[in-house]
Amino acid sequence: MTSAARTARVLLGAFAVLTAVHLGALLAGATTVVHLTKPALMPVLAGYVLAAGAPRLLAVALLFGCGGDTLLQTGDDALFLVGMGSFAAGHVCYLVLLTRRGAFPGGLRLSGPLAACYAAAWLGFVALLWPDLAADLRLPVAAYSLLLTATAFSALRLGPRAALGGLLFLLSDSLLATGLAHWQQPPAAQFWVMLTYAAAQYALADGVRRTYTAGERPGDAGAARTYGEVRSTPV
Repeated sequence: MTSAARTARVLLGAFAVLTAVHLGALLAGATTVVHLTKPALMPVLAGYVLAAGAPRLLAVALLFGCGGDTLLQTGDDALFLVGMGSFAAGHVCYLVLLTRRGAFPGGLRLSGPLAACYAAAWLGFVALLWPDLAADLRLPVAAYSLLLTATAFSALRLGPRAALGGLLFLLSDSLLATGLAHWQQPPAAQFWVMLTYAAAQYALADGVRRTYTAGERPGDAGAARTYGEVRSTPV
C-alpha cells in the first residue's frame, strides 16, 4: 500500500469517527461538541478525496460545504443566506465535475423523460414550500434547490454510488427546507438531516472520485482516458 493510500484510509476513518461523534452529540444535546465537529467534517473528507487522487475541484466543492456548515449553525439570518450561497457554489463545482465525466452524453434524448420528472419534483416541492417560507427566503431556496436537483440528476449517469449521494442530498436538504417553512418535523430532525447529509457528501464525492481515478467516462467502454490524462485536465 502506498503512502497516499494509507493517508486516504486514515482520513476516511477519521471522517467516519467524526460523523459518529457529531451524530451522537446531536442525540445527546451536546451543543459544544456539535458546533466543534460539524465544521470539521468536510475538510477531512476533502483531504480523503485528495489523498485518493481526486481532482482539486472536488475538494473545493467539499470545502464550500464546510463554509455552509459553519455559517448555518451561527443562527444569524444574514449569514444563513451566505451559507446557502456557499452550498450553491459547491453544487456548481459538482456540476462541472459531473459534466466533464459524461453526465450529459449524446444530448438529452434518452434522459429527457427522467429530467422532466426531476424538474416536476423540484417545481412541485417549491410550490408547496413557497407560501410557508419567509419572503426573503423564497427565491434563494428556489434557486438553491434547482442547483441541488441538477446535481442529483447529473449524478445518475455516474453509477450507483454517485446517484445515491445525489438522492440523499435531495432528502437531507428537503428535510432542512421543511424546517425553514415551519412544517411539522420528525423526532430528532437535525440528526436525520446530518445523517443523510454526511452520507450524501461521502457517496457523491467518492462516486465522482472513482470515475476520475478510473480514468474513464461511464458508458465509454474501450474509449477510456488514462489516469494521467484525467489528472492533466485543468481544474
